[in-house]
Amino acid sequence: MQIQNFTLKNIFLNNQIVRIIILMLFLIHAGHAQQSDALAFRPLFNGKNLDGWVDVNTSKETWKVKNGTLICSGLPIGVMRSDKQYENFILEVEWKHMTAGGNSGIFVWSEGTQFKDDPLTKAIEVQMLELDYARQNNATDDYVHGELFPTMGMTAIPDNPRGIRSKSLEKRCKGKGEWNKYVVVCVDGTVKLSVNGKFVNGLRASERKKGYICLEAEGAEIHFRNMRIMELPSGITSAEQTAPIVN
Repeated sequence: MQIQNFTLKNIFLNNQIVRIIILMLFLIHAGHAQQSDALAFRPLFNGKNLDGWVDVNTSKETWKVKNGTLICSGLPIGVMRSDKQYENFILEVEWKHMTAGGNSGIFVWSEGTQFKDDPLTKAIEVQMLELDYARQNNATDDYVHGELFPTMGMTAIPDNPRGIRSKSLEKRCKGKGEWNKYVVVCVDGTVKLSVNGKFVNGLRASERKKGYICLEAEGAEIHFRNMRIMELPSGITSAEQTAPIVN
């Protein structure tokens, strides 16, 4: 009889332990699911309209949406900004130029306004050049797509210096009419750039670590699609390292 009671007691305790283990596993799984949701990618461009974007100094004719693609005419020269600021994030975007030698880019940690009389903005620029740009502009051969650099007096330290600019270590972009994919990782003043599946450039110690994202119109037609962003946890960012809020 004692053996039977001992066995039943063990079974009861074991069932309790099993229930506790199952509950713990459920809570762990739920926690991971919540973390996964919090760090999920979401569209930065919805493929239907310009919701979430604010024209700064271009025109209604500069930006059009067609078949899930954002089409920029390139004129007038200027920028369109996100309607909110971003600090730490991963940005994915596909883009293609439609003319040889086309010039454009994306600005991160931007002030979201044009800089004085210049139509562009104070920020870190992630450059998008068509392959023929260097030849058309008598530029050096290392002046290629995928450069990273501070604009309008902003400061940062280039990983691969060409003056204040950081140049890509490999030429990985495709020519006009072909889609390219950039992955831009921006964390705590550091920017890393992947071009078509490989990280090839970076800079660090950016003066600004939080600001707007801007798309650039710079004289040539460029198309954007599959633009999405994953916001990452915030860091230690002071007011001086944050772009002013644009009303």
